[in-house]
Amino acid sequence: MKKKQRIGILFGGRSGEHEISLLSAASILKAIDKKKYEVVPIGITKQGHWVGSDEAQALLTGNGSQPEPLQLSAGSDLVHQSNNLTQTVDVVFPVLHGTFGEDGTIQGLFELADIAYVGSGVLGSAAGMDKDVMKKLFAAAGLPQTPYLALTRAEWKADPRRCTRQIEKALQYPVFVKPANLGSSVGISKVHDRSELAPAMDLAAGFDRKLVIEQGVGGPGVKPRELEVAVLGNDAPEASVVGEIVPDKEFYDYEAKYVSDASIPIIPAKLTAAESKQIRAMAIAAFRACDCAGLARVDFLMEPARKGKKAQIYLNEINTMPGFTSISMYPKLWGATGLPYKQLIDRLIALAVERHKEKLETSFSLK
Repeated sequence: MKKKQRIGILFGGRSGEHEISLLSAASILKAIDKKKYEVVPIGITKQGHWVGSDEAQALLTGNGSQPEPLQLSAGSDLVHQSNNLTQTVDVVFPVLHGTFGEDGTIQGLFELADIAYVGSGVLGSAAGMDKDVMKKLFAAAGLPQTPYLALTRAEWKADPRRCTRQIEKALQYPVFVKPANLGSSVGISKVHDRSELAPAMDLAAGFDRKLVIEQGVGGPGVKPRELEVAVLGNDAPEASVVGEIVPDKEFYDYEAKYVSDASIPIIPAKLTAAESKQIRAMAIAAFRACDCAGLARVDFLMEPARKGKKAQIYLNEINTMPGFTSISMYPKLWGATGLPYKQLIDRLIALAVERHKEKLETSFSLK
């Protein structure tokens, strides 16, 4: 009888997206094929402690007392402890969103431990997490974006007036102020005029040392369409059908994504064949520009056609570990493309094994 693959589902973490990670992991644990895999839940608390077995389940459900941490925690011999992890599982599925999980840090640990894992590597994860670096890579690839500016928290705190002048010289209101390294719309504000800028900058600065300020698409009074594409693969990535989110608020913020159920997903989006083809091609180009692997969701903004002006499509950002509940856009987009949730999990695990095998072809020594 063929031995089952042991799959470690890693969730939680120290990120502001901890709760989203728990939701994604719960969906995967429910849907994954138990006949095919032996599943090992592994949790990371908000304090950064790693927990396994019953403690991980308690973290996932919010039941029980404070979980008893494993030895793998900040300050411990991570390489030694991660070697123990490689003996425990064949593949890790790090369902970690945001800081310390989606930014290349945990991927570096897996690389040191020489373990197969789902998703992008160190570079792709870090580039996909840092919106400033991401945008520079998109620009190098010739992909259309809205104008933006990046400032550090230190610059803002030292001289808010100078930063305000710099922003207003480069961009026009409305603008979006974001922490460079975070996701799920945490810490993001839409700023309509100068009176709203300082509170938005302070909010974003509480989540990251680098801030990204983007010009809104289309100017005042124009509401762009929010489009999304799911990408799957390693060196030969494929794009799903294009989906659209119609938020019940001014933009698709944290509440619209996870609290309110009033936002409307439209899959597939109502686009011409040419527009759909262009957006899917741009999604794959963005995936490759950031050296991504496994999976990513690529988000776009579309300025509606107006008198004398065609519709304009702008690349917004890439998310290397998108929300993964059964009702999240990434799996829903693949479901509409013909790949159901359970089979999508199978495919991601297979891609992780494929990438790890490909890595073994690389020589790391002259002898």
